[in-house]
Amino acid sequence: MIHSLPGARPDVDSIGPATYRAGMSDRYDVVIVGGGHNGLVAASYLAGAGLSVVVLERREVLGGAAVSSRAFSGVDVRLSRYSYLVSLLPKKIVSELGLRVELRKRPTAFHPPVAPRDAPAWREFAELTGRVGRRCFASLTEPLVSRREFRALIDDERAWRMLFEEPLGVALEELFADDTVRGTVLTDGLIGTFADAHDPELRQNRCLLYHVIGNGTGDWDVPVGGMGAVSGALEHAARAAGAELVTGAEVFSVDPDGEVRYRHGEVERVAGGRFVLANVAPRVLAGLLGPGTSVPSPEGAQLKVNMVLQRLPRLRDSPVPPETAFGGTFHVNEGYAQLARAYAEAARGEVPSVPPCEIYCHSLTDPSILGARERAAGAQTLTLFGLHMPGRLFAGRNDEVKAVALRATLASLNAVLAEPVEECLWLDGEGRPCLEAKSPVDLEAELGMPGGHIFHGDLSWPFAEDDRAGTWGVETEHDRIFVCGAGAIRGGGVSGIPGHNAARAVLARS
Repeated sequence: MIHSLPGARPDVDSIGPATYRAGMSDRYDVVIVGGGHNGLVAASYLAGAGLSVVVLERREVLGGAAVSSRAFSGVDVRLSRYSYLVSLLPKKIVSELGLRVELRKRPTAFHPPVAPRDAPAWREFAELTGRVGRRCFASLTEPLVSRREFRALIDDERAWRMLFEEPLGVALEELFADDTVRGTVLTDGLIGTFADAHDPELRQNRCLLYHVIGNGTGDWDVPVGGMGAVSGALEHAARAAGAELVTGAEVFSVDPDGEVRYRHGEVERVAGGRFVLANVAPRVLAGLLGPGTSVPSPEGAQLKVNMVLQRLPRLRDSPVPPETAFGGTFHVNEGYAQLARAYAEAARGEVPSVPPCEIYCHSLTDPSILGARERAAGAQTLTLFGLHMPGRLFAGRNDEVKAVALRATLASLNAVLAEPVEECLWLDGEGRPCLEAKSPVDLEAELGMPGGHIFHGDLSWPFAEDDRAGTWGVETEHDRIFVCGAGAIRGGGVSGIPGHNAARAVLARS
């Protein structure tokens, strides 16, 4: 394992007289609020560089949204209950922290396949985004460059226009003729983002960018053992480096001077640090800092459905076997016009009449998440991600609307199946179908994500729009406090990038 970053000064005493060793009056060099995967990345780097580090996590498990769990009584299947695939985790971080993580390619890219007439345009667009990814991905773990410098880095004026200047819908309508192909590409701009193809704020462009540049390829891979294996490897790295990890620690205030107050059991404690890293959403950090800091509340826009099945359902009107169709990303009612209609309905405050969604089967690529009994019986898992389900639909009546949204989503799926998916569900130890749904309201309650936004807020461009060029994109108005979660510039997704960058920012000041 690497014990310092390039340029780091591992001598902990070099950070000055405010330094306190772990275990002495709850004083540390760095206090990390939140034990999600980014917090564990930061802890691994900082403790490995010789600093005393404590991570305070509200829940009893570490990993935040990147966890695996047995969601159904009496069923030995470890589901990636919240986040589920990996694209943005840089090989650099995996290598530097010595992470034992195996990522597997899926046997199928997506279903349905590209229409023949659009195949050349599809290859052209894939080559364009591939060039952008190869030219810019390494910059995500370096200090921010300006917009002008980033444009020069891309060095492709057509790509710049399509991805960074014009709404994504313009490029899709220019390149593709087929409605299904247009919609399939657009979905990468809508995961966790409530936007139209022609949104002038370009939220859909930013979301697509992060979906296609991961490690310069944009591949979305399956973590062997589930998402919990990723967080488990990071937890191991952090502990091995010497970080102190405390679960069941509910932080209730952060002082700009570096004092973090929290409850652990029935006891209120204070952890003081020269630096505080906030692995929580910016709106949560604002609340911890108290009056005077205001951050708008973000809005998540997805319905996440987890299933364990006795077998995969057969497809309607398709010679493709289920094992092939579900081996990649299975797009359901995600045509361009269907996405536009669903967006318009949700914007009016209605559950989409035909919810667009996409599905993947983890267990086809990685059966290790299945227990011996379930695997022998042919069980499979399905993860469904429903688009255009904004939190406003569920606010104040979550259970009622979630039931409506789930019925509509299953009906949408069943429209492309030869048999209802409900008839294929595994039954738990009490005879109940293995099916659960998570709305934005649920994500806020369970994971502390304001508005249930999986990126902690709208994604940012991966460059400096203002005078922040040369910084790490994690700084706040308080010198001691840094953001190290998905709400940082270049945050979002399971990437570890904000954790890495926050660690670099701290070490640069040490």
